[in-house]
Amino acid sequence: MVWDFVEGNVLGKKAICWSNSIKITCNAIETVIVKKNSSGTVLQLDVASDAPYSKGIVVSTDPPYYDNIGYADLSDFFYVWLRHSIGSIFPDICSTLLAPKIPELVAAPERFDNDKEAAKRHFLAGFCKAFKLLKDKINPNFPLTVYYAFKQSDDENDKFETESVSKITLTTGWETMLEALITSGFQITGTWPVSASSAWRLRSRDSNALASYIVLVCRPLPESSKLATRREFTAALRRELPIALRALQHGNIAPVDFAQAAIGPGMSIYSRYSKVLEADGRPMSVRTALQTINQELDAYLTAQEGYMDTETRFCAAWFEQFGLEGQTFGEADVLARAKNTAVSRLVEEGVLYAAKGKVRLLSREELNQTWNPETDRRRSIWMCTQQLVRALNSEGEKECAKLAYKIGNQLSESTKSLAYRLYSISERKGWTDEALAYNSLVISWPSIQEKVAEIASSTPIQLKLFE
Repeated sequence: MVWDFVEGNVLGKKAICWSNSIKITCNAIETVIVKKNSSGTVLQLDVASDAPYSKGIVVSTDPPYYDNIGYADLSDFFYVWLRHSIGSIFPDICSTLLAPKIPELVAAPERFDNDKEAAKRHFLAGFCKAFKLLKDKINPNFPLTVYYAFKQSDDENDKFETESVSKITLTTGWETMLEALITSGFQITGTWPVSASSAWRLRSRDSNALASYIVLVCRPLPESSKLATRREFTAALRRELPIALRALQHGNIAPVDFAQAAIGPGMSIYSRYSKVLEADGRPMSVRTALQTINQELDAYLTAQEGYMDTETRFCAAWFEQFGLEGQTFGEADVLARAKNTAVSRLVEEGVLYAAKGKVRLLSREELNQTWNPETDRRRSIWMCTQQLVRALNSEGEKECAKLAYKIGNQLSESTKSLAYRLYSISERKGWTDEALAYNSLVISWPSIQEKVAEIASSTPIQLKLFE
């Protein structure tokens, strides 16, 4: 986290502006008046200690995000002024010169002589202690819900921020939090992606920042839960995960959040067993489970290409291998034959450039700007997707909707599926601009479909002869 300027725009119409400030204040006053007979109690307690909880509590928590934000350090910016102004009124919470650092449940290596493993152990031990305590105190009629959003990953050498979020296999924050939950005796019974971040926030501008939280719904694991082998776990994933992933796509979750959202239904399968055993009898680790979930996610996205036309399958495969870079004609010819198409056909369709022994995909800027899907006999899903992205980026949602209306509903839905696949490839390869383009198309999809419906309702139906 780095310091930046305030994101408010008092003269605007979104986020923290003058009109919204008035509206928020009025809503708060109205809520207080309506609920004037109710009261709540706020306590500053350490959940990992044996705090004076009563039995039968309901828990909904937004825990620390591993090493993303050090709130104790952040608090010092405000604490020094508050201690000076109200320290005499609240002597208990203002007794120290600065905000306490060591007890904070965060993986901060600088507090452990830059030892990342020691920081991870501190984080995991604190989480386990907290969740075990909560497990004994919660009301059995209500689940424990955990809000989590995390896009930080590391490789096997502990180099932070080096891999894409699509590689959920090596996400230390997720791995540690899930390990603590499962070790404490919880199973994940449900997951809800919740859109909770504003698209106009500074962090989201021109970046693939997460826009959703994942709510994990957890209950104590029954004592009657059974063991499972790796084969049984993998079979359950292949049977159940695609259904959950289709539901997420139909719910229009952003591609940037898709890999994170897949963790939930995948881990709900893993956590239903008392243990998942490897072939040698060792328990499968959470990290290995995440790797397996990631493999099935990639398989699901790849399998969607199987229902697409041959030109699209070629373009997707070429994009995954070479991006927009040029390669020899021989490379293209071999791949085209494997996908049951021809280089000449792809050139004729206007998606491929081939000259002087070199072949490459055409960028969106090079595509036919006057392309009309109503007169294009082939209308490959690749071309439709690229043209929709081009229209959205250069002309906005209204023109994009006009194009989507001409393409038709069935092909339009296929373009959204391809956008998820191309986003996954772009994010994994580090092609930020490409990833942002495909993510933007899916995010804008509900608004585009609304405009398509408006166009359809205002367009008169022209009957043809003999209809």
